[in-house]
Amino acid sequence: MKTDYPDMHIRNILKEVQTIAVVGASSKKERDSFKVMQSLIENGYKVFPINPNESGKVILGEKCFPSLESIKGSVDMVDIFRSHNAVMGVTKEAIKIGAKVLWMQEGILHEEAAKLAKNAGLKVIMDRCPKKELSKSYWTTKTK
Repeated sequence: MKTDYPDMHIRNILKEVQTIAVVGASSKKERDSFKVMQSLIENGYKVFPINPNESGKVILGEKCFPSLESIKGSVDMVDIFRSHNAVMGVTKEAIKIGAKVLWMQEGILHEEAAKLAKNAGLKVIMDRCPKKELSKSYWTTKTK
């Protein structure tokens, strides 16, 4: 499956979504998931941290949830910071809650999950970082 997405495809996805669940969120400032979540918030997105080990805690001002299904309200995009083995379960949960986009962080490629998500009508991005995408030169202003 290709991962060389046109810049405008990614830009359009990031312009369309408003709410993002970060699965595998961490309260540790040195972790990539923390840095990405911080960038998403700074760029105007409503972010839901997901981590059963941090459930009930507050990360970057947002209450952490144990699962996607525990979020009250809609989630446009699910950003996965989990191991390859966890991706299929997260994908099924993303489909169940009606997410529009499944985003797998850098280093995560899961073709079976991508196919399942696409067949359910979700847009899929693999092996990319939204923080890095938001810093690219094709953004002349903040996304929101």
